[in-house]
Amino acid sequence: MIPRITAQEAAKMIEHGDSIGFSGFTPAGAAKVIPLAIAEKAKAEHAAGRPFKIGVLTGASTGRSLDGALAAADAVLFRTPYQSDGELRKKINAGEVKFFDMHLSQIAQNVRYGFLGKVKWAIVEACAVEEDGTIVLSTSVGTSPTYCQVAEKIFVELNAYHPKELKGIHDNYQPLDPPHRREIPIYKVSDRIGSPVIKVDPSKIAGIVETNLPDETNTFPEPNDVTIKIGKNVAAFLAAEMKAGRIPKEFLPIQSGVGDVANAVLFAMGSNPDIPAFEMYTEVIQDSVIKLMSENRIKFASGCSLTVSNPVLKQIYGNMDFFKPKLVLRPQEISNNPEIVRRIGIVSINTAIEVDLFGNVNSTHVLGAQMMNGIGGSGDFTRNSYISIFTCPSIVKDGKISTIVPMVSHIDHNEHSVQIVITDRGIADLRGKSPHERAEEILNKCVHPEYHPILSAYLNHSKQTHTNHTLSMAFRMHEEFAKTGDMRKVQWS
Repeated sequence: MIPRITAQEAAKMIEHGDSIGFSGFTPAGAAKVIPLAIAEKAKAEHAAGRPFKIGVLTGASTGRSLDGALAAADAVLFRTPYQSDGELRKKINAGEVKFFDMHLSQIAQNVRYGFLGKVKWAIVEACAVEEDGTIVLSTSVGTSPTYCQVAEKIFVELNAYHPKELKGIHDNYQPLDPPHRREIPIYKVSDRIGSPVIKVDPSKIAGIVETNLPDETNTFPEPNDVTIKIGKNVAAFLAAEMKAGRIPKEFLPIQSGVGDVANAVLFAMGSNPDIPAFEMYTEVIQDSVIKLMSENRIKFASGCSLTVSNPVLKQIYGNMDFFKPKLVLRPQEISNNPEIVRRIGIVSINTAIEVDLFGNVNSTHVLGAQMMNGIGGSGDFTRNSYISIFTCPSIVKDGKISTIVPMVSHIDHNEHSVQIVITDRGIADLRGKSPHERAEEILNKCVHPEYHPILSAYLNHSKQTHTNHTLSMAFRMHEEFAKTGDMRKVQWS
């Protein structure tokens, strides 16, 4: 019989230097009580003068009880592949935690290949677990199937907050590793190719910790004037593409990033009468997806996690007969798989921190040095999408920062992968354009009026080469902000 234990008993078994694969893709389905107990153990060990840190692998970001608690306890040896916790971010940027950013589709295979070392423990949240080693995950899949496969031992957080009726919403599938890998047989968004459960040797499960806790998800703010304009511009662009015959009349699956801009974009698409009801093949299923699904504007959503507010999650749980046939949760190496993205023709819509005049995008670093969250899955989708779109407000910080700059301070997506840039000011279509043409398109369509003369002067000052850059001036706007707090004060002479 698999033992029932406490979170503290689980933490006692974990040793300094252990690498742990945690469930969770965003706070949805993230382990909660065992990481809190590990954090308390770390504090006690440090107080006794002993070292205690663990390697932390997850699906993506997690909740405050995992990343936040472990970071606050100085218990993180390294972290991958993505994070969004403020306390952890401070330690990463201070050089106190080693963080390696990674495309989310690659973490599972890199673990199986042995590139990231031995995974000692898997700690996964489930809504059901059987004595034969059958595990039914909760609100996310992430990398849990791989962590359960490769880990020496497993702890299961059995969370009664999530009903056992979730069984059937998951589609757990792992591709074979090279040289035996075959095509992944997903040809439409709703295809199911795996198992609704994870099966492990029950002797690997070192203990079950019973909990009853909601996910630590946050609600996003209501759309504002800027995000509404961005959303309407995206919807207008897609409707025009469809009218021009560049998107088929039955439309194409949509991938959308996470956050207030992403929600505003989906709401705008849902309210545009020229866009038919559509499907999502994405990572994170947000509140906006469920709302549009209940209005029959989204027909089906394939994702990696149900990252919805708790009221919306209760709405799903209270109406499973309606929602369950329209949802599937997959491992992230499948939800983000480049082969599938290209095959089924996904339109990707992601958010940029900054975009330069030639179409390069920075998704991860503020002023080129301070890590924000990580690249996430945006690269998985962007490089392989039918149409790749990046959105951002034209200005932030009360106009002190232009998100359009001469040269991005860090490149995550280069000009070869970025097709469309959309801000609250307009739509820049970069397809089939030379660097000079791209710069003019972005300048005239996406730049805020306050920055138009500034960026125009930069282009005019630059030598007429294939790409108009003056190296001594390319980061002067960033330098001006670092010095005075306002990019508008930049001087080119």
